[in-house]
Amino acid sequence: MPKIDVQTLEKELRSIVAEITEVEPEKITLEANFVEDLGMDSMMALEVLASVEKKYNLKIPEDYLMKVTNLSNLVEIAKKFLKEK
Repeated sequence: MPKIDVQTLEKELRSIVAEITEVEPEKITLEANFVEDLGMDSMMALEVLASVEKKYNLKIPEDYLMKVTNLSNLVEIAKKFLKEK
């Protein structure tokens, strides 16, 4: 698999979050809280994780769901699992 740079990863993950939350991508900053700032619920969070797994062919354990509170965390988790792949 080609190595994905962080900017590309961040852009792609922001796009996934924007699609699921129906929030403008510009409003999804690295630190915007998914629940408080973007109105994400647990079903949306599961959908985000499933979309990330599907897009990058990863398996992210469900216990990581609680760690995904903003885009920054999501990028870090995706990087971790992409590295292990």
